[in-house]
Amino acid sequence: MGVTTAPAPAVVRPFAVKPVAVVTALMAIPLLLTANRYGYFGDELYFLAAGRHLAWGYVDQPPLLPLLAKAMDALGQSPVVLRIPAMLAVLAGVALTALIARELGGGAKAQAIAAAAFAVSTEFLAGGHYLATSTVDPFLWTLVLWLLVRWLRTRADGLLVWTGVVTAVALYTKFLIGGFWLAAGVAILVCGPRELLRRPALWAGAAIAVVALVPTLLWQAAHGWPQLGMGAAISAEVGGTWGGRLTFLPTAVLVAGLPVGAVLLGYGLWRLLRSRELRFLGWTTVLLTVVFIAVNGRFYYVAGMYPLCWAVAAVALERREPARWWRWVATWPCYALAAVLVVPIALPVWPRAWLTEHPYLPSPLFAFAEIGWPEGARSVAGAFARLPDRDRTAVVTETYWEASALDRYGRDLGLPEPASGNRGYATLVVPPESTTGVLFVGADPRPLLGHFADLRPIGEVDTGAAKPSSFDGVPLWLATGRVEPWSELWPKLVNTHT
Repeated sequence: MGVTTAPAPAVVRPFAVKPVAVVTALMAIPLLLTANRYGYFGDELYFLAAGRHLAWGYVDQPPLLPLLAKAMDALGQSPVVLRIPAMLAVLAGVALTALIARELGGGAKAQAIAAAAFAVSTEFLAGGHYLATSTVDPFLWTLVLWLLVRWLRTRADGLLVWTGVVTAVALYTKFLIGGFWLAAGVAILVCGPRELLRRPALWAGAAIAVVALVPTLLWQAAHGWPQLGMGAAISAEVGGTWGGRLTFLPTAVLVAGLPVGAVLLGYGLWRLLRSRELRFLGWTTVLLTVVFIAVNGRFYYVAGMYPLCWAVAAVALERREPARWWRWVATWPCYALAAVLVVPIALPVWPRAWLTEHPYLPSPLFAFAEIGWPEGARSVAGAFARLPDRDRTAVVTETYWEASALDRYGRDLGLPEPASGNRGYATLVVPPESTTGVLFVGADPRPLLGHFADLRPIGEVDTGAAKPSSFDGVPLWLATGRVEPWSELWPKLVNTHT
């Protein structure tokens, strides 16, 4: 017999304020304590740099994150302040996950189980430490899912208009939400409820999202639709790594959180696929996963669907519907074990020196991308200060992380505004025509060959004791005697899609 998990038709349980508040507080404490542990993440530095060049769009993203970074930086120039929106997004995600369980008929226990699964997820706990599209976008998906599940229970069409408003915001964060609606549309046509597609409010919300998106679409059109090339770039980046096609699914399951999140994710998806009214959301999850694997996307693209699966599983657990042998997975000892496992690999809990003194300690994957940026900028500034013709020398970096770090920390040290042909940074800054030489920061200076009379190594970046750092040891090169105008040379150096 098919399982008919669906929104409760009449009785709505009270919101479990106290349990959810406790879970939220327990998640907030480590986020706050570690927010300023190492430093800015490389992508955060890029958002700050892009915020200094505000536009309706960028090569690699819509404009919301750079705008948000600029606003937070105006409030206080520190990683803690910059990360406030990320922390608020994941903490609000705890409450939204509990609210989805409530809409499905879940009481206090179900809401607490679902909320706690969110809190011990590697994906969301780590996401609260970085201001990134991968943090803000899944939160907005969760908000859309809550609105949809609530509509399924109440049939209040005003909720569908609000899904359009939230979708518009999500489209200014990342364009992936468009894929969600396409997959959901296909699933609704096949599985129902088809009446959803006949609701004028749904199309009114869609119109809001489309109209709101016009400015950034015009920017993309004016710049040759660079966002379309990002799919190939991301595919090239993750291919052969832990984010590739072969490891997409296991990684997506692992970051849901062990042991609780991964088990509830799988069980919740199974329940969705067997539910009469929610089946379309289960198949939406499956379709999105298949598509993202096919295009070699990043594993966290499907993270916005996790809270719904956790909520569905939690409601079934509260009703004691699963097999008895694994009900213990959602008990507090397992949550405590999950927290012990996830915190050291999601957040920078160790002192920086421990990462080099004890290299086998579990630590965040991207710790190396938070350490050494100010020290590296000082090293580059020292090399630049020793150049004989500084006024006619531009600074160009191989990656957008390096350019962003020099933009943040090097300007007060006498460095000119850095440029980079990498990704979206290529459209932010072009070296001035008055410069005839380049201090190149990067491992591969070959793009400069043939465009300058001379190219030679002059040292490398030294971050001192600030290790491990992706900036440490990066070679420095001096290119002199530019042989063609920057207006002709720069397009040859631009590589926005890698």
